[in-house]
Amino acid sequence: MAGIFGTPAATNTSLYTGTTTQSGTTGNAELGKDAFLNLLVAQLKYQDPSSPTDSSQFMAQTAQFTMVEKLEELAKSQTAMVNAQNLASATSLVGRQITWTEGTASKTGVVSAVTMNNGTAQLAVGDLTVDLSAVTKVTPVAGSGSNG
Repeated sequence: MAGIFGTPAATNTSLYTGTTTQSGTTGNAELGKDAFLNLLVAQLKYQDPSSPTDSSQFMAQTAQFTMVEKLEELAKSQTAMVNAQNLASATSLVGRQITWTEGTASKTGVVSAVTMNNGTAQLAVGDLTVDLSAVTKVTPVAGSGSNG
């Protein structure tokens, strides 16, 4: 079986981390940066010495690898930024009365604290924990003297 650029295909099956079943494939079928790098190394290892890989194609693959790394860094950075924004939004609700939906019922209470749980802002209302995404209404607490 021929691989990229006519080189022999790598026989290393450790690149795929999922499992194959009769009904199909399950698991992680995405190729991450480690798998990409393994493929690139296998391509160089098994290339025909009398016909080496074109340097421009090698540079393009290296650039693609760098781009994959940078995109992963960007995704992590964006996740951190969204988490920080959610925390800031949730923190501004401390001391305010919120209304949220729980099943088909609508409940109301005053937020006393905020916690982050796996990137999700959660509000403490009495003995309850409410996800920020469940909040449907925010009002100032009556008699608190605040204008917000």
